[in-house]
Amino acid sequence: MPLIRVGMLEDDPEIRAILAEWLRAADDIKLLWKEPIGEAALKSLAQTPVDVMLVDINLPVMNGIEFVRQAKEIAPDTQFTMLTVYDDTDHIFTALTAGATGYMLKRTPRKELLAAIRDVHAGASPMSGHIARKVVEQFRGALPPPGPSGLEELSPRENEVLALLAQGLLYKEISSRMGISVFTVNNFIRRIYEKLHVNSRAQAVAKFSHSASFAPTGRPPAAVL
Repeated sequence: MPLIRVGMLEDDPEIRAILAEWLRAADDIKLLWKEPIGEAALKSLAQTPVDVMLVDINLPVMNGIEFVRQAKEIAPDTQFTMLTVYDDTDHIFTALTAGATGYMLKRTPRKELLAAIRDVHAGASPMSGHIARKVVEQFRGALPPPGPSGLEELSPRENEVLALLAQGLLYKEISSRMGISVFTVNNFIRRIYEKLHVNSRAQAVAKFSHSASFAPTGRPPAAVL
């Protein structure tokens, strides 16, 4: 049986040591390297490719979601599984949008985590049960209702913010990209939610994606360009 090559991005030395011990005890998994910061992990990934990466979200300088976004360009065949304490829908949705294929909580038992690594390597998208339920609930709530979407009411700048949200960018990244403050980004998003009659990022992006999918030319409608 071929070994599953694994890399790890985790800044907490104690957790990093525990996870390394778990992985090294598995006969079919080989931990090739572990890094505490995203910049170092990008270099390790480029020099020593892996099949699966375990990635924390709350990291210094470059967070785990931004790491995944950049790492997918370096190693498109690597499967990224978030291993984090965050279980809110914004973090889940943003991580999956950035390119993660699995999302596990740090309280996951050893046996379940090893199974998740094997599953994601085999082509599945493992998630902690609690996370999977949230994704299903969010998906149900994100389905756009029939009739006007509300996109036609958005201003050009609001459309720009929504398009960046759909790309998985964080608020501070949108702020930097557009040259505006995070406070202004928050105001734009609040107005977008009001005009689209939604309550979350996932629901807003679902309306955006649904509208783009049904554009006659395969491009987003004029209102969202």
